[in-house]
This record gives sequence, C-alpha cells and structure tokens, in this order.
Amino acid sequence: MKKYILPVLLAGLMLLSGACEKEKTKGLLPSISGKAGEVEIVSSKALWESEVGNAIRTVLQAEYPFTPQKENKYRIYNVPPEGFVNVFRFHRNILYVHVADTCTKKLVVNKNVWAEPQTMISVFAPDEASAAEIILSHDEKICETFEDAERERVIINAKSFPNEGLATIVRNQFGGSPWFPSSYTMKKQTDNFAWISYETTYTTQGVFIYRFPYTGENQFTLEALVAKRNEVMKENVPGSLEGSYMITNPVIQPGYWQKTYRGRTFTEIRSLWETQNDYMGGPFISDAFRSSDGKDVIVIEGFVYAPKYDKRDYLRQVEAIIYSWH
Repeated sequence: MKKYILPVLLAGLMLLSGACEKEKTKGLLPSISGKAGEVEIVSSKALWESEVGNAIRTVLQAEYPFTPQKENKYRIYNVPPEGFVNVFRFHRNILYVHVADTCTKKLVVNKNVWAEPQTMISVFAPDEASAAEIILSHDEKICETFEDAERERVIINAKSFPNEGLATIVRNQFGGSPWFPSSYTMKKQTDNFAWISYETTYTTQGVFIYRFPYTGENQFTLEALVAKRNEVMKENVPGSLEGSYMITNPVIQPGYWQKTYRGRTFTEIRSLWETQNDYMGGPFISDAFRSSDGKDVIVIEGFVYAPKYDKRDYLRQVEAIIYSWH
C-alpha cells in the first residue's frame, strides 16, 4: 500500500505547493527548459506502454491541421516518476499521470509549479481505463491548454523585445497592432494594406494586415473572406516569377471558426496558400473582425514559407503574433 500512497501524497503536495506558494515564488522560479511544441509525459513505464500511453499519443500526436506535410501536434517523451527530478521538473509543458486505487478521477491544470512560464496538467485515476477515459474525453482541453501556453510564451517574448516603431505605424493605420518582435520589419505598405516580415536564408514568417469597408455580416462568410483574400493577395503579393501571385489553395477546404480570445471576437480561417504560375506555398492563418469604430473589416494574417523545414512551430509563432492584437 505504501508504494501507492506515497506518490499520491507527493503529487498532492507538489500541486498544493504550486497553488499556495505562487505569490512567494513569483520572480524566483527558474526559467523553463525544453523546446517549443514539446510535452514531457511523467508516468510509469507500464502506463506509458498501456492504453493510457495510447490515449496520450492519440491526443497529443494527432495531426496538426493545415500543414503541407503531415506533422504531429506535439513532440512527446516519457519520464518515469523516479526520474522526475532536477531539470526534468523545469520543462515547459508537463503531463503528469498517476494511477492508484486511492485516487479520485480528476484532471488538474497548474501554472509555474517548478519553473516559469510552465504549464502542468495532472491526471489522477483509480485505474488505467479511467485514466485513458479522462485523457480522451478532455482531448480539446488538454490541447488548448498547451496551445495557449505556447502562444503566451511567444507573446511574452515579443513584449520583452518589441518593435515599438513598427507597432506605432500599424496602430496609426489600422487602429490596433499586434506585438511584433524586434526582428520583424515593414516590407510593403499601401493605404489599406501592410506586409510585415521576418526573413532568413531559408524561411519567411509574414504578417498581412488589410482593411475594407464594412457593409454587413455576409462579409464574414468563408466564401466572402476567401474571395477577398485572393483579391488582396493578387494585388499586393507577387511571386518570384513574372505574372505570379499568392492565392488560397483552391482544392483544400479551409478550416473556419468563430473564436474569442482575451475578449476579442473574430472569424478565423486556416488553410494553405500557393502561388499562381509558380511553385511556392505553405500554411496560413487569417483572422477577420470589425474595426473599433465599426466602419471597416480588419484582416490580420500570418503565413509561413519554409520549404526545407517542418512548418508547425513557425506557424505557431506567427499565430501568436496575430492573436496579440490590441
């Protein structure tokens, strides 16, 4: 019985410490470790190789939506409880799973338990079947919790090293601005369009912002937004070859959602872009909403071009930028 009771007590103490000592430890915690898009799974080897591990892989290694090549949502690896010491406790994203007949079924989210900014999800269950059921039934909450955490880290970094001059230009033109990292620069600007970009030898992470007069809610349908996007891209985003320009992939059905983030409501589209009369392409995410004065529709879009690399983490970064609109 001791081998079951002790881990539960330790887990409870660790979670209680994370909640009750928050004020005391604020500013004193070490920085997180681990790579973006990575989740550390703390569980016994037996659980990792059981239906619980299968449930974890089903949820966290599901296909990331709208990338040209198949990519999983997260990279995951297993750390046994006895090895969960020192630097392993500092990981950015932790999923802790404990199964014992003394446990009550529950899922708990804690922030900054051992490091900052850290997110830890703990699953407690009396048996393997219950643990797997909790994980599968809370798949959206688990993924959204880790997605929000990754997004917030990018925004925090951008706020720490902002391109304030660029933000001022965008705010004056569109009535608001995201938090741009200092590495981003203005590539093109017209009366109703701005193209902000961060480019390296092999990658481009870009942000488009454009506006057009608001005439009715029918402008926020998927068909209307894609048609307007194609119109704006043709006019403003040429490809590398003469007569080429960016378009929305005409074959793939885009993802389409109504979302609210930090009190701001917007219509979101995710899909792939490509270049008419050329061979460039990649993923994009586009958010549309009414301007603060209600007169215009504002669209802010993040896109990635990285033909040599996976796109998921690059796309998460530009997604965080456009979500930081304020």
